[in-house]
Amino acid sequence: MERKEADIRKSLSWRKMILPLVLGLSAAMYLLISSLGEQRFFKVTQGEGKYEWHDSNDNGVVDTTVPAEFVVTESGDYVFDSVQSMILQIDWNSSVFFCLFLALFTAFLRDFGYMYRIRVLTDKFFSWKEAFQVIMLWEFSSALTPSVVGGSGVAIFIMNREGLSLGKSTATMFVTALMDELFYIIMVPLVLLLAGGASLFPDSVFGYEGVYITNVFWLGYGFLCLLTLVITLSLFFFPQGFKQILINIFSWKPLRRWIRHVVRLGNDVIISSEELKRKKFSFWLKAFSSTIISWTARFLTLNFVIMAFMGNIDQLFVYGRQLIMWVYMLVSPTPGSAGIAEIALAGFFENIVISAQYVALVAIIWRFLTYFPYLFIGAAVLPKWLSRTSLKQAKLKNE
Repeated sequence: MERKEADIRKSLSWRKMILPLVLGLSAAMYLLISSLGEQRFFKVTQGEGKYEWHDSNDNGVVDTTVPAEFVVTESGDYVFDSVQSMILQIDWNSSVFFCLFLALFTAFLRDFGYMYRIRVLTDKFFSWKEAFQVIMLWEFSSALTPSVVGGSGVAIFIMNREGLSLGKSTATMFVTALMDELFYIIMVPLVLLLAGGASLFPDSVFGYEGVYITNVFWLGYGFLCLLTLVITLSLFFFPQGFKQILINIFSWKPLRRWIRHVVRLGNDVIISSEELKRKKFSFWLKAFSSTIISWTARFLTLNFVIMAFMGNIDQLFVYGRQLIMWVYMLVSPTPGSAGIAEIALAGFFENIVISAQYVALVAIIWRFLTYFPYLFIGAAVLPKWLSRTSLKQAKLKNE
């Protein structure tokens, strides 16, 4: 355990925060600085502008950088100005702050849902304080590791160190992953049906054609479906097979020294699997309902940030396009998608939902609500959590 604690301190050290902070802030500042001097057409209240849009190339898209798309009129709904000038004209009124408050509330609701879910899945093994620390450290580890890797391994260590058996910690991690993927798998076709599938896929992002974007998305979606199937079969139908696969892998000579731990892990997973099969419908209803609340809140945060500056927007369209963008964030090689998320936001939403002057601002606020807090909260929680759980581990050994 001492070696593991040293490993966890190293993997979650404050020095690890530097890279994602630099990447995220640099991407947001790049979006802001690179666009300040740019001049284009901006949509304003009807009658306050000097131009109106005419689809000169019949593509159905408002090309705000193409003068031929706009004609002079006495009471139009577009003006020609610089991004910097338009940013300075932002009216920070009560409506803006109310929408930002709603965005902050959804960020809180997301974490509350996760805390409630982990208490349900572990039969209230964790107190609310412990659940808060577990979730914050889980998010902290996810924020410090590439999205494609995730923080699942650290999450198992965190729950196990709190006194939850290794098998149940592993099973809990699997169930949370299963529910997260199920939410996504169900929500994608539902939103595509309601919002109109074709409209949710961008025509191009950073030079890549819409066909490429669509194909990559469905490839990622298919992988998530396959992953969900594997977890379901391993946990609920063939836990013995899961144990045997682990044993076969760790029978390889370089890994053989961990075979005893793997056998115990496999036995614990089998026991946890039997426990999960006996759970009542209300157990699964509570767990999946909290998953729906958490993930809906996660996506609605961006909806409210955009609404703060853009007024009335097509909420379902914004929500649906986030589902498409999420696949690209999942395969990001950077810690917590830092840098990639901010750039992707511009690619998927600029000039379609978000006007050019608001893109960098929306990106900064969005990430400060959904990503950066976990870096600082996790770093603050980690030392006290390690100290508290060290005492718990010592007590368990003496019992």
